[in-house]
Amino acid sequence: MSEYIHVSVAWPYANGDLHAGHLAGCYIPADIYARYHRLRGHHVLMVSGSDAHGTPISVEADKRGIPAAELFTYYHKRFLETQQKLGISYDLFTHTDTENHHRIAQDIFLLLLERGYLYRETQQQFYSETEKRFLPDRYVEGECPICHFPDARGDQCDNCGNLLNALDLINPRSKTDGSTPVIRETEHYFLDLSKFISPLETYLKDKTYWRDQVRNEPLSKVKELRGRPITRDIDWGIPLPLDGEDWKDKRMYVWFEAVMGYLTASIEWAKNTGQPDAWKQWWYNPNAKIYNFIGKDNILFHTIIWQAELLGISGIYHDDHTPINLPYDVPANQYLNLEGKQFSKSRGWYISVPDLLERYDPDAIRFYLTANAPETSDADWNWDGFVARNNNELLAKWGNLANRVLKFAIKNFDGRVPEPGTLRPLDEEIITKVEAGLDTIGRLYDAVKLRDALQAAIALATEVNIYLEKAPWFGNVIKEDKQAAATTIYTALRCIDMLNRIFAPVLPFTAERIHAYLGYTEPIFGELLIREYQESTRSHEVLVYEDSKAAGAWEVSKLRVGQQLHEPETIIKKLPPETAADERARMGVK
Repeated sequence: MSEYIHVSVAWPYANGDLHAGHLAGCYIPADIYARYHRLRGHHVLMVSGSDAHGTPISVEADKRGIPAAELFTYYHKRFLETQQKLGISYDLFTHTDTENHHRIAQDIFLLLLERGYLYRETQQQFYSETEKRFLPDRYVEGECPICHFPDARGDQCDNCGNLLNALDLINPRSKTDGSTPVIRETEHYFLDLSKFISPLETYLKDKTYWRDQVRNEPLSKVKELRGRPITRDIDWGIPLPLDGEDWKDKRMYVWFEAVMGYLTASIEWAKNTGQPDAWKQWWYNPNAKIYNFIGKDNILFHTIIWQAELLGISGIYHDDHTPINLPYDVPANQYLNLEGKQFSKSRGWYISVPDLLERYDPDAIRFYLTANAPETSDADWNWDGFVARNNNELLAKWGNLANRVLKFAIKNFDGRVPEPGTLRPLDEEIITKVEAGLDTIGRLYDAVKLRDALQAAIALATEVNIYLEKAPWFGNVIKEDKQAAATTIYTALRCIDMLNRIFAPVLPFTAERIHAYLGYTEPIFGELLIREYQESTRSHEVLVYEDSKAAGAWEVSKLRVGQQLHEPETIIKKLPPETAADERARMGVK
């Protein structure tokens, strides 16, 4: 039976290029998961977009002396192009500065206010006397009061991961000019998170299938929930849907409105595709499952705060009393380090994805980040490891297997799948093993154990290589017993066909090429397109996945005897041995 799978992916701040840590944290895992379920024939809706309103954007725009809207627009375009090249197959990648997102965020604000989940409170906040303005939390830095990291942000410490109140920072300073801010009073709206403690505890307790680090953190924090401000004194963001001078210069806090993007993007997708109510199949269908793919720095926002907002707006845009769906799983990844040290843009210690794509194939990047995924603990991007994984696994165990069998078949069997005759026990054994892999590896994909799934796929490819060493097919065999060689090649082609589907979620570009070399005329997956949509007063560009052919492709081989094969070009490129040294030199490492 077809399932409804919603893949919600973290919204990147549009203040700089994506780096390899972003890919490892959530974007590649989300895409693998979505592609797997499309291959199973399930109804997948994968959405995300650029976070247009975060203070990181305002901070960077101030640094460059340009408007925040200009900076966000530039990087949103870069995100579209980068992810298209990487094959991140969003049904919709939009942004949070659309009319659609503004309208729904304001509707949610008013509904929460009407239901008594918001309250007003005067709070103390840092004010810069030199800049003549209140400082949003990300404009304030200082020493973390918990772990004493010297460069904690006003909202969260990147070192220990705890959410912070900017006023608790030790020796606070303005990020803009380094001056010491003073404390002044300002009135804001708060989300009363304490009203959601009981339902959140109930929700979290049955999530025994979550990763330990994802479940333990919110369980340890949920009883401590209290009101959290959802508005701020800033001029870049979504205006409050309120009358009065007191509120005209305030905007919604980005943490409050950006997570709504999973819902707003679903509604935008439905409208863009001409089926305005289709989004409800994922948000109100009790059998649908929503997965939030994020990095570990966002765990609390996606296991407590977003769920509280959803509990508060249950029933929005829906006629009956069916509760809105909460996330089924939040498979957050840990951090990816670079050559043993944390990624840092300020120190130049990071790998820009556009830069990476200039030198390496997207599937080589996807393969390494999946084989080395930080699913349960921090991982490390190591250039020696990147080269070794590419050459010794991706190329040696998979690319070479497909390449040599295809070339042998084309040369010796008129470029077609040969007639096998009667299969021998060793042929039946390897076909059975690979067919069983569709089930066992499929279960790993479904459980979001993507690293294990890839390792199992490589192990299965190794089994096929071992089979070829035992079975007659090369050398004098083709001259002495062509039928025996035909049986072996037929068996190997069937195994390669099924292995190609198993690898396809991780290696979509490679999979399409091999699929075509095997003689199939329809692609496995659909196209990724950059489209422009017109709203009432403006247009915006989005990334969309269209015309999928993948439904039902997770199956045993349908390769036919006599099927036309095609001469393969280089399937996987071998990386030169000096690659790692060259990359370290590029980074300034001697």
